[in-house]
Amino acid sequence: MRLATLCFLVKEDEILLAMKKRGFGVDKWNGVGGKVHENETIEEAAARETHEEIGVITNPKHLENCGNIKFYFNNKPDFDMHVHVFFAKNWQGEPVESEEMKPKWYKFTEIPYDQMWIDDTYWLPKVLNDRKIKAEFYFNKNATKIEGHKIKEI
Repeated sequence: MRLATLCFLVKEDEILLAMKKRGFGVDKWNGVGGKVHENETIEEAAARETHEEIGVITNPKHLENCGNIKFYFNNKPDFDMHVHVFFAKNWQGEPVESEEMKPKWYKFTEIPYDQMWIDDTYWLPKVLNDRKIKAEFYFNKNATKIEGHKIKEI
């Protein structure tokens, strides 16, 4: 199972989402993030990916861990991921578009869930309401439907 990160910039009642322009998750709004490299902490990976994908600098020590989610993909175990989710409330610089991501601010009440991964509607509102979560999602072979899930507030 691949270890990965997902980071959302958050201010007042807004969240920064980014449109994935290529690769896994293309054409979906999401946070920024990716895999953890060898000899890198999870927080360091989240900060590195945030800088690479939208150009802002975050301090790994100031990232707020709001949960971890395991994703299982039916018949595609190479896609399975254990994702650590972070909020960044302090950063340096302004988000900019990269070859991989196009960032955009959304009010909490206007999040485009219909253009995101289908699991996001289950857990993102919880973390936006200051709940920490531990979850598992089981997707069908095309990753278009959730076959099962568990969410625990911690």
